[in-house]
Amino acid sequence: MKVSILGGGGFLGRKIAGKLAQDGALGGRKLTGLTLFDVVEPPKPAASFPVTALAGNVVDLPPAAIPADTDVVFHLAAVVSAAAEADYDLGRRVNVRGTDAVVDRCRTLGTRPQVVFTSSVASFSADQNTILPDNTRQIPGNSYGAQKAIAELILADASRRGFLDAVSIRLPTVVVRPGRPNKAASSFFSAIVREPLLGLETELPVPDDFAVWVCSPRRAVDWLLHAATLDTSQMGLDRSIDPPGISTTVAHLLQALDQVSPGASAHVKRVADQTIYAIVSTWPPAFEALHARTLGFSAHEPVLDVIRAFIEDDLEATKADRAR
Repeated sequence: MKVSILGGGGFLGRKIAGKLAQDGALGGRKLTGLTLFDVVEPPKPAASFPVTALAGNVVDLPPAAIPADTDVVFHLAAVVSAAAEADYDLGRRVNVRGTDAVVDRCRTLGTRPQVVFTSSVASFSADQNTILPDNTRQIPGNSYGAQKAIAELILADASRRGFLDAVSIRLPTVVVRPGRPNKAASSFFSAIVREPLLGLETELPVPDDFAVWVCSPRRAVDWLLHAATLDTSQMGLDRSIDPPGISTTVAHLLQALDQVSPGASAHVKRVADQTIYAIVSTWPPAFEALHARTLGFSAHEPVLDVIRAFIEDDLEATKADRAR
């Protein structure tokens, strides 16, 4: 089996690549090659099979990014939420036309590779008191969410036409992200845990009672790998999944932080930011996610375990990154 990861230099791309390199297999099939593609050449994990790393633009996707004998494509390449809202042309170009480029490449292969796409809860909108059922209509409240919803439809239609076999995972806000803050509107949800654990101050732009639908990096990777081997005949025309994340509030997240590291939440300063709030306040705080469970997507761990997992998996690497 051969796999390509578009967005292979991002933090989820690196984690998936590392997991594949460690296991040497996907869904019980031995890996024979891995291609990593991003705007900057991604780092290559040590593996028992060949690993290729390429740099380029997903909109002008080179054929080598998805080689002719690729079985699975992880399409993670994207412009994140706040950046897509700030620069409409950039977001539309990368998030929509980049997906067009993936479809066009898969069409030329003629082998119908399985494509796993990272969509987002931002493709919906709801107030803070809403729990969305699986059949909820997508009405995005920002350009990023609209672009993700468009990409889902493009991939679903390409699946119907037999060009590829898509599964779109509408990821919750992923916490705790390692490394440095990025331009995602949701970046602060990770920062209010990560920065205090580093002994650094950070700003909270929303109220403490703000609710959010989240998942850990461990669970996100697990879901994406499961999607790569999913029998899509169970899905029909609808190729999108609301995975079983967990709903939490900022206050609960900070309480869990203090349980793990007493007093750490004192590093979090309340500084309202209406621009950020205007984006994240449109995102639903909870989903029923019943369909995902019938398809074998794993349930989520408690928030306390999410913070402990960050400390175990990523804290030291994040410290090293900040020291450079």
